[in-house]
Amino acid sequence: MAEALLPYLPSPGSITNAFEKLKSAATPERVTGDFVATKLQLKGGSGASMLSFLKKIGFVGKDGSPTDIYRRFRGGASKKAAADAIRFGYKALTDANEYFYDLSDKDLLALILQVTGASAESPVPKLTMYTLKNLKIFADFETGDDSAHEIAVNTAKMPLAEAGGSRAAGLGLNLSYTINLNLPATSDQAVFNAIFKSLKEHLLANND
Repeated sequence: MAEALLPYLPSPGSITNAFEKLKSAATPERVTGDFVATKLQLKGGSGASMLSFLKKIGFVGKDGSPTDIYRRFRGGASKKAAADAIRFGYKALTDANEYFYDLSDKDLLALILQVTGASAESPVPKLTMYTLKNLKIFADFETGDDSAHEIAVNTAKMPLAEAGGSRAAGLGLNLSYTINLNLPATSDQAVFNAIFKSLKEHLLANND
């Protein structure tokens, strides 16, 4: 059927809880009905639909094995993995409009109807749209990577100030620490230069 061209769930709202549990559950050797029912807490028809859906968006292979997208979703690049899954599962939409994920509900529904050839009276196009909307919550199509704007700065070893009389002669104690920076989403190099200049002057200066 043309309506089945794009992945959808009969209960699109089940995505939110299921995908949160997917991130926290240990990666199994095979994603089975038992895994979906027990770990994702989706039973019966909802569980069967979710297992099929995970395969259609590239999270799970035909044999039930977790894919690279699945593993990245559980790792440090979950937003990019979710975006890749959407592009994979909804390739027909990507081919029609590469920025389909930015469309309004009205325009997205119109594109779904155009691509699938489904009837406007059918519930499937709207279920497809709401399924996609719930999945988009976990995705980032711009930066893609959760850590794209986070930089860990490991300083050189910095000497700990001597506590009078409490340190044995010749014994040195060094500390290092990590600074996580959440950088603004901008292409202006001057902004980054100012941030790192301030960081160098106030935090990374050596204590002599």
